[in-house]
Amino acid sequence: MKFMKLGTRPDTFFTTEAARSISSDVTTDLKIQVDNSLYNLHKFPLLSKCLRLQALWAETTDGEIIQLSNFPGGIEAFETCAKFCYGITVTISALNIVPVRCAAAYLGMTDGADRGNLVGKLDAFLNSCILRRWKDTLVTLQQTRQYMALCEEFGITSRCIDALASMIISHCCKTNNPTKSRNSWAEDISELGMDLYWRVMLAVKSGGVVPARSVGKALKVYARKWLPNVAKNGKSGEILEGDDDSGGESVKEVTLKQRLLLEKIVTLLPAEKGSVSCGFLLRLLKAGNILNASASCKMELARRVGLQLDEATVTDLLIPSLTYDSETVYDVDIVMNMLEEFMLQSQSPPTSPPRERLVCERRRSRSAENVEFELHENGRRSSSASHGSKIRVAKLIDGYLQEIAKDPNMPMDKLIALAEAVPEFARADHDDLYRVVDIYLKTHSGLDKSARKKLCRILDCKKLSVEACMHAAQNEMLPLRMVVQVLFFEQARSAITGSQVTNLPNGINSLLAKSNSGDDENDMSELQRQESKKSETLRMRLEEDEISDSESDDVFMPRRGRLMRNGSSRFKAAFCVIPSKPKKMMNKIWTMNKSVTERN
Repeated sequence: MKFMKLGTRPDTFFTTEAARSISSDVTTDLKIQVDNSLYNLHKFPLLSKCLRLQALWAETTDGEIIQLSNFPGGIEAFETCAKFCYGITVTISALNIVPVRCAAAYLGMTDGADRGNLVGKLDAFLNSCILRRWKDTLVTLQQTRQYMALCEEFGITSRCIDALASMIISHCCKTNNPTKSRNSWAEDISELGMDLYWRVMLAVKSGGVVPARSVGKALKVYARKWLPNVAKNGKSGEILEGDDDSGGESVKEVTLKQRLLLEKIVTLLPAEKGSVSCGFLLRLLKAGNILNASASCKMELARRVGLQLDEATVTDLLIPSLTYDSETVYDVDIVMNMLEEFMLQSQSPPTSPPRERLVCERRRSRSAENVEFELHENGRRSSSASHGSKIRVAKLIDGYLQEIAKDPNMPMDKLIALAEAVPEFARADHDDLYRVVDIYLKTHSGLDKSARKKLCRILDCKKLSVEACMHAAQNEMLPLRMVVQVLFFEQARSAITGSQVTNLPNGINSLLAKSNSGDDENDMSELQRQESKKSETLRMRLEEDEISDSESDDVFMPRRGRLMRNGSSRFKAAFCVIPSKPKKMMNKIWTMNKSVTERN
């Protein structure tokens, strides 16, 4: 650390009778009260170098004490100035230049009072030595917090900020790969208070030289230091506890400070996509929810997350919902905003359907509209959001849906809307989506038949794996018509591949076999007596569903006469005329299974 020595005389100040004085052959003739300390000094040389003391002495009578209350820098800074007047050696460094400079300016120790006075010497040392060294400049800037108004007036703060920004920019210019170099400067400036830090980072960004990633890393360092909730574990309770330096502040005061700090950090985020990680943005967003940050702050974070949503994890998206008007565990609306922002990257006017049409089409069966929706989505794949990133986001959203489906207070409409916001082509299979349905039905066991059917419309049976089909066939929470559809498509798939479904539950296999016997209703009565309780229950539910179902028969089934794409002639024939009644459908399933068995 650089330092400057002024004066040559030894220090002869001493304390006597509760007053500070100086050894001298000349009797003291000037009394000055600095806060709670009394000084017995001499008019010469103090008055010759201090304009303020000259003015105050002129207003007092002989023997009266000059009062200097609320003296900037306190008694230490005053004594340094007094020693300079006597020519006693004083040492100036980054540790004390700010209070001494403020004290000298307050006393009027300028060249107007005496040539080569203290103010001029301090400014010369500041500009020529301190502001050219990183550590000295940083220490000096930290000292300005105690004398903010005076330091702003004297230009000390702005000069320190400009010096730090210039050194950061110079460092990045000299580094071959600044984005990968160790950001030691980021650690150093993280010790600054938010106001000073914000001004330094603004100056750095305005230079246009420091890479956006380096700026982003610096912001992450600062956020992790001062916002406990932005640490990697992201536990929500930590942020309200404050830190060891809170100085006895209440939780409310700490929360307010952290909220303002968070909002300042958000304003400093570089505009470039990828300058900060998606996980970091989501941790900021979680902190914003806990701290009740402004709506504009949270929406800006959600927008930025949406630009790089494919980098997120399911855990990242589990943002607590802490508003009084929400009963859900997690904030689903803000995740929906992120997904919509992500999808906006891929939309172009010729290929993007109006939102009204999407809302309308959600009422239709996914199976019925599969072909035309896939053709529609193919037009989007060349957009700015890559096809691969959409597949990753689809997987992410399905994982997120499985988590929020466990919430007993989760509205079904929100779940469906989020599931349907993902493009159909982005899901190679619907196994994860089936798990969402299964979890939601188990958590919300009181749903009526209509609600369960509405939920199942998000599924496309053709995209379920064999394992998922087997699970669905035995899932008593699913609507019966959905179970029949799953069985039908699994049998159709087996017909194409030349295999046979052998892992169906015994009751369902028995029902399929008996349903094709060609016997009359008496045979069905015999079947009722012979079948297990599970088969009997399934058959009764099937007949009940056939009679009471008020919806059209193609709610879950593809429309009649519509050919499926990329299938064999046998597969097309199986789908050209799909039976409209479940009992006929069961006969159709049995027929295909039997033909495959005979062929083998």
